[in-house]
Amino acid sequence: MSKIMETQLFDVAAIRDQFPVFRETLPNGSPVTFLDSGASAQKPQCVIDAEREVLETHYANAYRGVYQFGAQIDEELEASREAVRRLINADDSSEIIFTSGTTMSLNMIAFGWGARHLKAGDEILLNHMEHHANIVPWQQVAERTGAVVRYLPLTPDGRLDLQRLDEFVTPRTKVLSVTGMSNVLGTINPIPELSKRIHDVGGIFVVDAAQSVPHQVVDVIADQIDFLAFSGHKLYGPTGIGIMYGRSDLLEQTDPLLFGGHMIDRVYEDHSSWAEAPAKFEAGTLPIVQAIALKTAVEYVEGIGFEAMHGHEVGLTQSAHQRLMELPGMTIYGPSIEHKGAILSFTMDGAHPEDLAQLLDRKGVFVRHGHHCTMPLHDLLGVSSTVRVSFGLYNNQDDIDRLIDALQFARHRLRLG
Repeated sequence: MSKIMETQLFDVAAIRDQFPVFRETLPNGSPVTFLDSGASAQKPQCVIDAEREVLETHYANAYRGVYQFGAQIDEELEASREAVRRLINADDSSEIIFTSGTTMSLNMIAFGWGARHLKAGDEILLNHMEHHANIVPWQQVAERTGAVVRYLPLTPDGRLDLQRLDEFVTPRTKVLSVTGMSNVLGTINPIPELSKRIHDVGGIFVVDAAQSVPHQVVDVIADQIDFLAFSGHKLYGPTGIGIMYGRSDLLEQTDPLLFGGHMIDRVYEDHSSWAEAPAKFEAGTLPIVQAIALKTAVEYVEGIGFEAMHGHEVGLTQSAHQRLMELPGMTIYGPSIEHKGAILSFTMDGAHPEDLAQLLDRKGVFVRHGHHCTMPLHDLLGVSSTVRVSFGLYNNQDDIDRLIDALQFARHRLRLG
């Protein structure tokens, strides 16, 4: 059991010690200042060990054999499924589908449910802060079905314009799909209110929780979420493993996206029938090792506690926001701190985001630049790209100091004064 779990106190130094990457220094001798957890989080030693243990001691294919290794793998996969069910408070573990990631999960929802149920004239409601993974699949389904994609407007500070909900959520609205937390603006969306509004008109509610699950409690029952998607790698877990949650009655009305082994009930020469969920949606060989290690990641963050993590990340975000705004020519996008998660995206007058990112890298400060898979949002903001800083539970005030120092270095190199 980790020191964090034993004490139930948020000790960032002890947390950092559990992540091997932070014990290393870069070739120039500087420490690693990792500020890109929104893209993919670093991994604690326990998650690394969990993957290695499976590979070294009892690896086998899943749901194939009754021999000892196979039976152990099956048990561990189902234990991981149950851990995810508990994490998001789903009703039953059969509602938890293992996928390759958030993108695959959203495609499965759009094409599995949407392509089957949507028809010409139906409306799919999105908004401009959505990740491409929650826009492009719905666009494709709309092209195939004749449905229409609409966009709920944003307020000037980057929040959903709830004053116009009645205008956009109508009996024609069959799907409302929204991010739990914007990967650029950091905006935390009002999930319970949105859920109620779409259900009042008989539509379904889909949540892209890729950014929200690592930072806050998610309760699919209390918030009446119909479908939810997220990835393990942002939750301090392995890459290549994601989750699609679907309410059991809706999963029965959803077609599989992949076909082949394991997902069938019976195959005849001219037709086939499908297994019950979750197998129905898990064709072929799963990312077995990654799915099992996801349980370790879930237990790790649960042991620390979302309340403690949230408090720590709020403090970091507030501090970084204040320090960044003290720099000349700085624009930070999105709402005020009380309405956003641990993400800050910005531009600096006279500096291209790619140049800033490269100069920060020279100081060992790792940030993301670009459009962050949100081109419609950047079009709305009137900029082609931004620099993004995203915090994880292992970041500290020293990271913010190094970020500011690196930005000052960049300003000097770019001769910005």
